[in-house]
Amino acid sequence: MISRNRFSASGTLTLAALLTMLAIPGANAQRGPAGPPFMVASTAFADAGVVPERFAMRGENVQPGFTFTNMPATAVSLAVIFHDIEPALQGGTGDVLHWMAWNIPAAGGIPEGSLPAGAVSGNNIRNMPGYMGPGAPATERFHHYVFEFYALSANLDIPATATRQELLAAMEGKVVGKVAYVGRYRGMAQAAPAGGAPAPAQR
Repeated sequence: MISRNRFSASGTLTLAALLTMLAIPGANAQRGPAGPPFMVASTAFADAGVVPERFAMRGENVQPGFTFTNMPATAVSLAVIFHDIEPALQGGTGDVLHWMAWNIPAAGGIPEGSLPAGAVSGNNIRNMPGYMGPGAPATERFHHYVFEFYALSANLDIPATATRQELLAAMEGKVVGKVAYVGRYRGMAQAAPAGGAPAPAQR
């Protein structure tokens, strides 16, 4: 039998009484302060900032470097998926995969232009290994490029030829932290060649 003091003046159950009845863990306990969040930073460009040409496909195509703070204590390795989220390829939900890498040691960071020893660089959308910088055309709006970093409790036993779907499947049950870093990019207008129309933009 439910005591009457669990009802409000209108005869409905109070929220506290309902939580107690449902036996939700911690419903009546004081929550402790959350730990510091897993964070990523880069000197290449600010989070949500514009990607410089140095790191773009038509520039020097240099892979940005990244540093991490508050890495989860159980993290052994990192995986990264870098993609342009703007396109809808062939009328579907797929986007443009620019880079994948995994088995990046959790201790330390990712140096500019390379990966630490032991890391594996997977194939991008062109079925080529390694970093492929942003290559959006010169339009009125920026494309948004997302670096997704996954902190994992173990290294992954998958080949360098693994697809994005195979990488995601291999990470299941091993993700102990995740953080994202975003860059915006749109191509620069190309000068018209002598005596001809403007050069077509590349992707």
